[in-house]
Amino acid sequence: MAGTEGDLPQRHSGTEKTFEYRFLLCASLEAKTPALSRQKKAKQRWGSLGGECEMSSSAKRGQALERLRRVEGRHNALVKELRQAFNRGELTPSGECAVEGFRIIEEAVRSGLRFRAVFFNQSAEPQAARLLPQIGSHVETLLLPDKLFAGAVPSQTPQGVAALVHVRKYGLEDILSQPGDGPLLVIAGVQDPGNLGTILRSAEAFGARGVLLGEGTASIYNSKVVRASAGSVFRVPAALVELQGVVAELRAQGIRLLATSSHKGTPLPAADLRGRLAVIVGNEGAGIDKKLLSRVDELVMIPHSPRVESLNAGIAASILLYEIAKKEE
Repeated sequence: MAGTEGDLPQRHSGTEKTFEYRFLLCASLEAKTPALSRQKKAKQRWGSLGGECEMSSSAKRGQALERLRRVEGRHNALVKELRQAFNRGELTPSGECAVEGFRIIEEAVRSGLRFRAVFFNQSAEPQAARLLPQIGSHVETLLLPDKLFAGAVPSQTPQGVAALVHVRKYGLEDILSQPGDGPLLVIAGVQDPGNLGTILRSAEAFGARGVLLGEGTASIYNSKVVRASAGSVFRVPAALVELQGVVAELRAQGIRLLATSSHKGTPLPAADLRGRLAVIVGNEGAGIDKKLLSRVDELVMIPHSPRVESLNAGIAASILLYEIAKKEE
């Protein structure tokens, strides 16, 4: 009996502990419930805001795309102008240059140029929403079927955007009156678009005042030149000139004429690169015409390995421009 009576309080004690555990568990759950509720409400609120942001972004994208006018026919006047400007590598009759690619068009925007029309293919419609806010609302924006767009642009793998952009035009007097002490570049028959684009890019990078384009030189509005220049063609003043006449004008104004050579002349480190200068850059194969070369004040030799016959025009001009910029510092 004593043993049985002794067990009763022990069983009662276990029951009390069970009640105590249940009580604590319930209290804990009640304490957590407001926090869980707050978390749930926060998620709902952020989810709602995210949806609103997504809707807002979608709405803006939709508004941008509403500007696009769908064109199906290859005989559309603007499409024809774009195609002809690319084929000829020259400005349109109203003074626009045909350009292609998102980066080049953004460079034109950054350069403050006016657009006449922007063309997108259907595959680039999602990217159009990013570019269109940078284009003035008065500009024609056209959406073309992929095949029609591909037939109007020169690249084999088009990015899906092209434009007609109005570029600034300069004459010789405009170039000669440009401020600054940088050299002038006289291009005498450079025909490779990649070389000419590189020269324009280096001209901007190293502070040239302008570029004078002689007869036999590729057009700076050729799509390959524009692309190789990485947008510098929009900002570097350039003018068409007659070479013999412009050389006489430069000499009359006290501007010294330099030309580069691979095998003869003053070694570049010893050349006099100070003062008012004009650098003549010749044809890739034939070099500079002998008559023109005879009027140069200094022929500069760029030292290089004898295993290499010569440097291409773009690299030679870039090296000389860099050395001139160093002397001016």
